Amino acid sequence: MPLDHQTQAFLEKLKGQPPIESLPPAIARELQRQMGMQAELLSAKEKIQVGAVSDLTIQGAHGEVPIRIYTPAIEGPHPVFVYYHGGGWVLGDLDRFDDICRRVTKSSNCAVVSVDYPLSPENKFPTAVEAAYTAAQWVFDNAEQLQLDPNRLAVGGDSSGGNLAAVVTHLAKERKTLKIAYQVLIYPVTDASMQTATYREFAEGYFLTRDQMTWFFDNYLNSHEEEATNPWVSPLLFTDFTGLPPALVITAEFDPLREESEAYAERMKEAGVPVVLHRYEGTIHPFVSFADEIDKGIEAIEEVADSLRTFFGVNR
Repeated sequence: MPLDHQTQAFLEKLKGQPPIESLPPAIARELQRQMGMQAELLSAKEKIQVGAVSDLTIQGAHGEVPIRIYTPAIEGPHPVFVYYHGGGWVLGDLDRFDDICRRVTKSSNCAVVSVDYPLSPENKFPTAVEAAYTAAQWVFDNAEQLQLDPNRLAVGGDSSGGNLAAVVTHLAKERKTLKIAYQVLIYPVTDASMQTATYREFAEGYFLTRDQMTWFFDNYLNSHEEEATNPWVSPLLFTDFTGLPPALVITAEFDPLREESEAYAERMKEAGVPVVLHRYEGTIHPFVSFADEIDKGIEAIEEVADSLRTFFGVNR
């Protein structure tokens, strides 16, 4: 189907902006921050209220990792959703993804822990993976004192955050130091080869471009050529998908990552993992991040919340 009218309007609004890949990472981060502020102004709403929000810092192998905990306005212990934001491992922070986390918390009555993992190129691969795993482990280990339920722990994220969530679930299965019950992958990066049909079909003109992904990988990896086949970079290349937690996988029709995201869902299905795969037609890669301008983003966030609430048996 064609682009929906809201997505088309969003793309029209961005015409004339410099391509992200033409900018130094620090400037690109500021541009994204300004776009987030514009989205907040467009929404003309106060922040969605949840029970409590607290900022903490945990210690990782490569330094401190800031996290933000969103608690529902009901009595715990709560199921918990550890969330890794998108941004190509280069962009994004706790504030940029605050609205998504608040919406999920309020609609699911699950706690959400948003992880501000170290960004590249200042922190090259595998620093973000190790920080992501450390954060999930910390939540699991400290769940009871935080009024969280370690037996009802989910991980998830969008784009590069979905990549981190996918890798963390495999590592959790291998290391057996924490138990992940559920995963939510929103248009995850799963294959760094960049050789799929959707990479060719949607190489440019749909917000996320092939050139931008090259820029993200070049900033994230020490060597794209050497590390692209590492399953910690391309989780589609893990050899064993059996025993992974049930998953919700969300994709967008006009997304260069669509094929690899859906291939990852199929690999899980083939291994006997219960998977719900939902492609949102007529929209583009970052539609969830721009839910204030693209209604399908709200729909997807509500689908995430509904899936968590249903899986963990939480009342509204």
